[in-house]
Amino acid sequence: MNTKYRDLIDQTYYFPQEEFKLEGSELQFHDIDLMELVKQYGAPLKFTYLPKISENINRAKGWFNTAIKNLDYKGSYNYCYCTKSSHFEYVMNEALKNDIHIETSSAFDINIIEKLKASGKLKDDAYVICNGFKRDQYVNNIGRLINNGHKNCIPIIDNYEELSLLEDRINDDFEVGIRIASEEEPKFEFYTSRLGIGYKNIVPFYNQSIKDNDKVNLKMLHFFINTGIRDTAYYWNELNKCLKVYINLKRVCPTLDSLNIGGGFPIKNSLHFEYDYQYMVEEIINQIKQSCEEAGVEVPNIFTEFGSFTVGESGGAIYEILYQKQQNDREKWNMINSSFITTLPDTWAISKKFVMLAINRWNDEYERVLLGGLTCDSDDYYNSEQHTNAIYLPKFKKEKPLYIGFFNTGAYQQTIGGFGGLQHCLIPQPKHLLIDKDENGKITTKIFKEQQKAEDMLDILGYQ
Repeated sequence: MNTKYRDLIDQTYYFPQEEFKLEGSELQFHDIDLMELVKQYGAPLKFTYLPKISENINRAKGWFNTAIKNLDYKGSYNYCYCTKSSHFEYVMNEALKNDIHIETSSAFDINIIEKLKASGKLKDDAYVICNGFKRDQYVNNIGRLINNGHKNCIPIIDNYEELSLLEDRINDDFEVGIRIASEEEPKFEFYTSRLGIGYKNIVPFYNQSIKDNDKVNLKMLHFFINTGIRDTAYYWNELNKCLKVYINLKRVCPTLDSLNIGGGFPIKNSLHFEYDYQYMVEEIINQIKQSCEEAGVEVPNIFTEFGSFTVGESGGAIYEILYQKQQNDREKWNMINSSFITTLPDTWAISKKFVMLAINRWNDEYERVLLGGLTCDSDDYYNSEQHTNAIYLPKFKKEKPLYIGFFNTGAYQQTIGGFGGLQHCLIPQPKHLLIDKDENGKITTKIFKEQQKAEDMLDILGYQ
């Protein structure tokens, strides 16, 4: 009988895959010896594999450039990184090696932009696209950035009041975009996005507030839907409505020359993951081109704001199975030496699934288990993989430590989890590693942050 964990993976998925392979009975990720990381740094452990960030940026650039060439599209393509996915300097430094632009969402993002400009990492002609609901601090910071000479900073108008607030803070003329308040999927909790201005109100808003305003030029229309860029009737319908707005706006606004289609490229969350990126890009570009040609208007330059796609697949987390609890005849709980709520909060908050695999003991027999975290919270668990009804791992043996890995966790988990701050039930934040390759292609590692200590949390709590 094929009862080994290795057999289970072979029977369930196509394996090995581009980023995963076996060396003996141990898993490697992008040629990183994960068990060697455990031996050197211990577990729990979080890591970021920096080269994956540049790889994904250049993959997307390649898809768009290929589509533009194949379709003889006359507009340009601009890749923006959505900073809220991960604000960390090591992410920004890696991303900015690839001639990209930046999208921001709140006031302190602008402080990061100023730091990057001062260090020479962000070019003076790079676009800074400012999304989000803007009030005093954010508006002040945008004004300071533009007043200090960064003319390619483009605030995206989210509501009617923002324009006058920006005019008060910005000395000279400036460019803006307008965000469309897209309609949500029918099954969503509400009908229209809280972000942006309604489809029918955009042209009237332009005519009333921007058209005859000598200080403001409209450059960009911004479009994004929560479900992301997917080959569904809903997505294509919303894109079609967006293009109608762009065409109507372009007919009365000669300065409009850019369409921002936001982010939303999916990332790999299962070994079964399939997505035809090139097809989706070509179809989007094709629909934009056809709509504009039929209407007799120039095609726009294309902007995207990929966040999770940029950084998500660079991250991982490693845990040790501490103990197994047999709670009834059917349920075995494998307890990890950390917490899902604190280290992978999306597993708790939105039931998100990540690629999860054993790191060692692939030649051992497997069993069906549930995974539990250390907090005294009933929601601190990870109970199933996306394409199976349960989790299967090598059988728990007290004398043979078992380590498991969660992969493609690089977007949002650190900031949502409150990196460097308080953690639920005061479970410490794990050690974090940065993994890179030197000029000879050799894997290098360094510690970004050590595991939290008791005094770190006691200081935050006021126990001086």
